[in-house]
Amino acid sequence: MKLLSIIVPCFNEENSINLFYNEINETLKNIDINYQILFIDDGSNDNTLTTIKKLSIRYNNIKYISFSRNFGKESAIYAGFQYSKNCDYVVIMDVDLQDPPSLLPEMIDIIQNSNYDIIATRRVSRKGEPIIRSYFARLFYKIINRISNLELADGVRDYRIMTKEVANSILQLTEYNRFSKGLFSWVGFKTKWVEYENIERKTDESSWSFWELVKYSIEGIVAFSTLPLSISTFFGILISIIAFFFMIFIIIRNLLYGDPVQGWASTICIILLLSGIQLFSIGILGKYLEKTYLETKHRPIYIIKEFNID
Repeated sequence: MKLLSIIVPCFNEENSINLFYNEINETLKNIDINYQILFIDDGSNDNTLTTIKKLSIRYNNIKYISFSRNFGKESAIYAGFQYSKNCDYVVIMDVDLQDPPSLLPEMIDIIQNSNYDIIATRRVSRKGEPIIRSYFARLFYKIINRISNLELADGVRDYRIMTKEVANSILQLTEYNRFSKGLFSWVGFKTKWVEYENIERKTDESSWSFWELVKYSIEGIVAFSTLPLSISTFFGILISIIAFFFMIFIIIRNLLYGDPVQGWASTICIILLLSGIQLFSIGILGKYLEKTYLETKHRPIYIIKEFNID
């Protein structure tokens, strides 16, 4: 019988663990497949790990990995892949039940009885989300599709089931700075999309603030596009051309009117504009240098404190 591994990153989700397990167990009880639930405790500072341990004592198919600190969801996903190498299929799900377990039977059926390698999900609506957050999320997908070779559908989720071959191919991508949605697209393979309406969290609030989502989107852009570096060059050329014609204008004006006093305000404005563009360009270069610096350190993507996997 095929073995399915459900990778579940967790950070301060003690109130969601039992609800999640009950939903999964109820959903898969009539499905002809063996499954394990692999909880990745991403350095939680509440009782998440304790709750998972209690479940693992009662049920043999509950596995867990606990990080030494918070390394982030991307590291948790990577760890889940590494410890699911021997499984036939791998699923990634959020523990807050915004990834509906009710879709799992359909996804399992499709991947077992078709030639698709990945069955992925995407939200067709953002009902319940703040308007500003939804606007910037859509804007991010438009930008990254324009400036990179990726094809990310609006509303795409990490929630997906994939074959062992896909999971192993992702494990070959060992970069420290990870953006899983981009990696899933980059490795290729034949993908089928399953759409669903947005579902709000069952418990608590999301640990992802608006600013953290902005930083995450920047990580994705930097990881899969070098166009921001070209923006610096574009600004440099544009300003140089403008400055050249402005210099000619000043020379001609002084020859005709001979008034060197006027123009102080415009000069200051130009200096401030150029300074801002220079700092902006240096910031872009610094971001790419930061990523290069972190990659060259070859630090581990995560550190395990304890686990219950053989």
